[in-house]
Order: sequence, then C-alpha cells, then structure tokens
Amino acid sequence: MKPIICCCIVVSLLTCGITRAAERPVADTRALKQAIEDAKPGDVIVMKDGTWPDADIRFYGTGTESEPITLRAQTPGKTIFTGGSRLRVGGSYLVVDGLLFKDGGVTGGHVIAFRGENDKGADHCRVTNCAVIDYNVPLPKEDATAYYCSLYGANNRVDHCYFKGKNTPGPTFVVWVEDQPNNHHIDHNHFAGRPDLGKNGGETIRVGTSEVSMNVSRTLVEQNYFENCDGEAEIISNKSCENVYRGNTFVRNRGALTLRHGNRCIVDGNWFFGHDKPVSGGIRIIGEDHIIINNYLDGLAGEGFESAMPFVNGIPNSKPNEYFRVQRALVAYNTFVNCAQPMSFGIGKGTRNRVEPPMDCTIANNLIVGKDGPLIRFLDQPTGTKWIGNVFFGAASGLAESSPGMRAIDPKLAKGDDGVSRPAADSPVRGTAEGGFPVVTDIDGQTRPAKGKDVGCDQQSSQPVQSRPLTPADVGPVGWRPGE
Repeated sequence: MKPIICCCIVVSLLTCGITRAAERPVADTRALKQAIEDAKPGDVIVMKDGTWPDADIRFYGTGTESEPITLRAQTPGKTIFTGGSRLRVGGSYLVVDGLLFKDGGVTGGHVIAFRGENDKGADHCRVTNCAVIDYNVPLPKEDATAYYCSLYGANNRVDHCYFKGKNTPGPTFVVWVEDQPNNHHIDHNHFAGRPDLGKNGGETIRVGTSEVSMNVSRTLVEQNYFENCDGEAEIISNKSCENVYRGNTFVRNRGALTLRHGNRCIVDGNWFFGHDKPVSGGIRIIGEDHIIINNYLDGLAGEGFESAMPFVNGIPNSKPNEYFRVQRALVAYNTFVNCAQPMSFGIGKGTRNRVEPPMDCTIANNLIVGKDGPLIRFLDQPTGTKWIGNVFFGAASGLAESSPGMRAIDPKLAKGDDGVSRPAADSPVRGTAEGGFPVVTDIDGQTRPAKGKDVGCDQQSSQPVQSRPLTPADVGPVGWRPGE
C-alpha cells in the first residue's frame, strides 16, 4: 500500500498548488491588459491561440520565487504576434512561455525587453520556449537599430528559445550592462541564419558596450547552438568583465566568439565546427586575465582576425572603444584539428597603432593538428610567454624545433560518431600533460585526475559524459518546433 499512499500525497499537493493559482484566459489585448493589472503571485495568464497583430504588451508585475506570475500561450507556438508587436517584461519573478513573433518587425528598439516602468530593469524574470523568426522591417533611418531580445536588470534568464533571420542593424540579442553585476543566464537557445549585414552591428549576442566594458557583468552563456550566424566578424561580442561562455556549439558560422573588451572572462568547453566555411573563426582574444580551456576547434577556415585563436595586438593607453593589450591569458587543454590558422599572435600589427604584442601569457597542454604550416603564426613576438606541454602534428609548429613546451607527436586521432576527433586510447598524449592548472573537468564534463591529465580538450575516462556537441534537437523551444 505504500506506493499508493505516496501517489495520493503527490496528487493532493499538486491539486493544492493548482487551486491556489488563478488561470486567466484572455482573447484580446484589452482583456490581457486587465489580467496583467489584476494578476497576483501564482496566477497564469493564458493567451488564446491565433494571430495577435500590433500588440504592445507590457507584462509588469511582482511574483515570488515559489509563485511567479506566468504569461503563456494557450498552445506553445500557436499564439502568434505579427505586425509591430513587441513585449516588455518588467518587475520580478515573471515568466513568459511559448510565444511566437513572426510576419512583422519593429522599426527600432526591442522585440522583447526585460524592462518595465520608468525603464527599470527586470529582476528574476524568465522568457522560455519562445521564438522570434525573420521579424524584420526596414528601419526608418541609416543609424537606427533594432534588437530581438534585450536583457536589463539582474538575475534574468532566457532559455529554450529560437532566434532566426535578423537582417537589420543591431545585435540579435543584447545584455545591457550597468553598474552592478547582472548575473543573467542565457542557455539552451538556438541562434540561426543571421545573414551578413555588411558592416558592424550584426552580432548575434553582445554582452555590454565599449563604454561600460570594465564593469562586471557575470553573464553565463551556456549550452546554446549557433549555426550560420554570419552577421559580422563577431558572433558573440564580449564587452564586459567576468562572463562565462561554456558548452556552446558553433556550426558553419562566419566570425568568432570575440573577447572584444573587458577582462577575466572564461571560455570553457565549447565546440567549433567550421566545416571549412570561409571566414569561420574560433576564439579571438583581447584584454586581460582571460581563461580559455577545454575548447574543440575543427575545420575553421578563417585567417587573421578570424583564425581559430588569434591574439590581437593592443594600442598603448587604449581608449574604451580601441584595443587593450592581451595580458596573462591562460590558454590550456584546447584541441585544434585541421584549422587554416590554429593560433596567431600579433594580429592587427601595423594598423591603428596596434603595437603592443601579447604579454605574460601561458600556452599549455594544447593539441594542434593540421596539414599546412606553420600551425602557430607570429605577426609580432609576444613577451613573457610560457609554452608548457603542447603537442603538434602534421605541419611545422612555427617555433624553433628546440623550443621548450612543444612536442611533435602523432596523437592518433580517431573521429567518432559525433564528428569529434579524439586521441585513441593508446595515444601518446594520454596522461602526458605538464604543469599544474586549475582545469577540473574536460570538454565532456568528465573529471580530470590530479596527476596524469591528457593533452587537449578530451580526457580519457569511464565516467558518464556530461556535455557533448549539441544538435538543433537539444535546444530551442520544448514541445514545439518553430516552422512546424
């Protein structure tokens, strides 16, 4: 009888939870406005299936952590906003679920903005299972910008959403950084099909701006999927401090994850698959004290600023919108496979007074395999660089043969069903990493041992895989697929 009693208890608790909250169905914007004004913690406002043209939704309210106020579609993906519709989320503990924006666009500002009355940023709010698809109209003037989603305030989350086809000036998704850390979470989203804008301002994600780039943001961008994001040279443009980019998958993008401004960011366990697409890049490094570990970079065809891992020269006494010197970067346990230019130093030398080469960086236990050399290129000579335990194969390294910290060894790579080339079990790079670095796990999320770490992003382990290359099925709206 115990299992039956437990089931009864669960049903009773769920019933209590349902009866506390009011579910308010609405069929038009007038009823929606009233339902929002009347909403209390725990209430769920359900928007009727169908087309909602030119709806200006101001979802303002105050829920609680245990009882948020929710605005959701009657059927996910069937509540469709068209024309000049937009959504503002302002207050605390609000949830938006299952809405679709298409067949329209905004002439400026934001399609979705986490900002309420008096432009106050939202707090602990969430947009989930939503989509913005090809939502574009011509902007009224040349310098106008528009955004699909803008995060203001703090502690907000955007997850399991789909953003596709933005072709107007302005990043697809922006985190607006203010005086205090915002601690936003951007995860399990699908970013797709951003065409080349032909100028700056076509980023897919931008975290901060040049003016506030020394402010701490602490935004976490993880487990997102980027494909054919070709808007400009920066797929992600980091312009603030202490952000984390981990577990994301990049497929056939023209551009790079760019640490453009700001310091002390972490780029950990990301997958880059260029498939030899022109100008496909990896991780561009600018600024101080960044940590770039456990990343896998494969078939990236970009060169120069779009090479797999370029270290950009700095400008003396740099202005906020210029180029700060690369200093004290830790680049460790990354794997490069058949990239046109795996690693490059001194990028930009000779233009715009970029005369300060990278300084005091540590390059450790990276695995670099390619067909054309040199695998490491120097447009300028970095100073104070430590080379420790790196392995290269297939072409000349670009350093003198006697250089410490570089070994020429066949790592015996074998490509798996997931498209990732990993060293075989008997590879000579297994257990041969050098030095002590705070790299606890590998790209799969498996624990690295205290001693006997493997070179490159993959650690041989019998532990369950915690992270893997994502596919479109792993991200985006749950329970419905955009376009279906």
